[in-house]
Amino acid sequence: MPDADMDMAANAIMGAAFGAAGERCMALSVVVAVGDEVADTLVEKLRQQIVQMSVGPGINREIGITNGKENDMGPVISQQHRAKIYDYICSGVEQGAKLLVDGREYQVAGHENGYFVGPTLFDYVTPEMKIYKEEIFGPVLAIVRVPDYDTALNLINQHEYGNGAAIFTCDGETARQCAFGTSR
Repeated sequence: MPDADMDMAANAIMGAAFGAAGERCMALSVVVAVGDEVADTLVEKLRQQIVQMSVGPGINREIGITNGKENDMGPVISQQHRAKIYDYICSGVEQGAKLLVDGREYQVAGHENGYFVGPTLFDYVTPEMKIYKEEIFGPVLAIVRVPDYDTALNLINQHEYGNGAAIFTCDGETARQCAFGTSR
């Protein structure tokens, strides 16, 4: 929402989308941003954090350190799953989403045969796209832009896999409306 603390929202989204390489049940794969100004600000904050992420092995603490800090994200579970995630990324590009950060072909020195996919960020995703419709279970985040709260709420409520949702707002009434799925 336009009144949200955008730094807090970006930080929470980063953990939800890229924690465990996006391979957990409730991993965040889609963000619905209300208004272009909000979306532009959020996308830039996310992009800045994503390019700073350290991706590498999670073998142990000593090996899992890159550039003087512990890795933010490790590999995905298998070669087959990496290929599936690549297919989703290719699908997003082919269907017209704007690929801002591309995690394909991510290489980790000394682990060239590892199953690494770098954090990936798409903007201008639409509900007709495969990367919106399906659960990816990988480090891919899609931004959907909508003009207003009611459009966002309808989009969320109509999704086949509406597993969970969060709202970032400083307005208690808007938060309550969202919690109960009511429009304004």
